[in-house]
Amino acid sequence: MNKPIKGTKTEQNLLKAFAGESQARNRYTYFASAAKKAGFEQIANIFTETAENEKEHAKVFFKHLEGGDVEITTTYPAGVISDTKTNLKEAAAGENMEWTTLYADFAKVAKDEGFPDVVRSFEQVAKVEKFHEFRYRKLINNLVNTEVFKKKASIKWHCTNYLILNFVLFPAKNNLR
Repeated sequence: MNKPIKGTKTEQNLLKAFAGESQARNRYTYFASAAKKAGFEQIANIFTETAENEKEHAKVFFKHLEGGDVEITTTYPAGVISDTKTNLKEAAAGENMEWTTLYADFAKVAKDEGFPDVVRSFEQVAKVEKFHEFRYRKLINNLVNTEVFKKKASIKWHCTNYLILNFVLFPAKNNLR
């Protein structure tokens, strides 16, 4: 039989992680709407995709919990919905904090308390959060270097307005916008 998680520091950390991932999902959904409104469809889609990833991360942590009430005290970002570049920076910073510090600390506590399955969950989700940060930082660079619609290299463009999949190769000098 598995060791009960109820009443442990790991239980509190799982609930913190669940709440944090749930909030990130909502923030990214809001950021997606702002990006779409600003004309950044690709960035909006990446925010939406990442929001769905965060939903799944929350589920991973939630499944380890055993029910009942758990009291936690923690801090969560209470930011605002801003311009797309600022939203990307906030998202990248949050992802960085999760994979470099938060989930590493939570995994250590779970290891010390004897919950190897929880350790694996924190470590696996941390790997995905690292990728999320990388992707957000790449999008920030695209905005800063005005390469969202114009690349230095040739690109393959996919029109999303029609049901027919149509890919067109644009030479670097003829990129969109």
